Amino acid sequence: MTATIDEQDAAASTVGQSALAVRGLWKVFGPRADKIVGSAEADLSRAELLAQTGCTAAVRDVSFDVAPGEVFVVMGLSGSGKSTLVRCLTRLIEPTAGQVLIDGEDVVAMSEARLRELRRHHVSMVFQHFGLLPHRKVIDNVAYGLEIRGVDKKERRRKAQELVDLVGLSGNENAYPDQLSGGMQQRVGLARALAVDPSVMLFDEPFSALDPLIRRDMQNEVIRLHHEVGKTMVFITHDLAEALKLGDRILIMRDGALVQVGTPAEVVGAPADEYVRDFVSEVPRSHVLTLSWVMRPPRPDEAMTGPEMAPGTVVRDAARRVIDSGDPVKVVEDGQLLGVVDQDDILRVIVAEES
Repeated sequence: MTATIDEQDAAASTVGQSALAVRGLWKVFGPRADKIVGSAEADLSRAELLAQTGCTAAVRDVSFDVAPGEVFVVMGLSGSGKSTLVRCLTRLIEPTAGQVLIDGEDVVAMSEARLRELRRHHVSMVFQHFGLLPHRKVIDNVAYGLEIRGVDKKERRRKAQELVDLVGLSGNENAYPDQLSGGMQQRVGLARALAVDPSVMLFDEPFSALDPLIRRDMQNEVIRLHHEVGKTMVFITHDLAEALKLGDRILIMRDGALVQVGTPAEVVGAPADEYVRDFVSEVPRSHVLTLSWVMRPPRPDEAMTGPEMAPGTVVRDAARRVIDSGDPVKVVEDGQLLGVVDQDDILRVIVAEES
């Protein structure tokens, strides 16, 4: 479908505010992949397209924006196209059509030399398989990207040590990868990605091979590092709990296409279709929904002497204070009353998730 002039202008203005902007991205595999986009066959289902043309649309007309400093999660089941998508962002896989703009520059149109510069200086990637150099010590693995850049040895070791300390590996600088646990190896991968001071970090299911407890620790580590360094992050996962924990916003994919983009509360509170509704059906709503989802206008007879809370407060975190308050809690932002919440509003959410 062709965008209107107003939609094109809105998209253009958004690109200028985005760390990453993806526009109409396609990746088609097959014998005549370049003929599919824009043809009538592009509207076929994945199974029909394969049967009629021998082609597979792994990524199908996907568009989204990632704000500077945002943790943007792309999730979906196996085969949904999420890993192909993230690899298209730096042309580890060549897109069939569309644009990928990083700081306003189209990656798809870059020369090979400019693309190498982008990968070395502006974008780093953390994979599920750590890809550490087994014959190099931790500090030298962390410094590898700086070495490729031509940074002198003294400076790159200083920077590498700084990152080793940042990710909690102090004292392991001279260990080799095979002397470290899986979680520690992934910390080395995080430090190596951060060492080149990228503007965008891409994570392709980096924790899926780790044991559950180590995985939880690494999720917390990403949250901590994000608070400390504030990098723009695109995180790929098939795990909904991980997506809800890490993401400022979540993009859900199915069969290569975008199904929904929204905050965790939007995805859980207002699923776009049955597919997303099934996805989030097991999620405790009180752990994700905020007061902005359960508040209501105050009634004329209600006393307005209760405490104030922000609309972004998660229901679970607000529950005790709301229940203990004799009066409705006021939901306030920037001095403006948005609504109120009482114990009945809270209990409706909690009871509904137990039914």
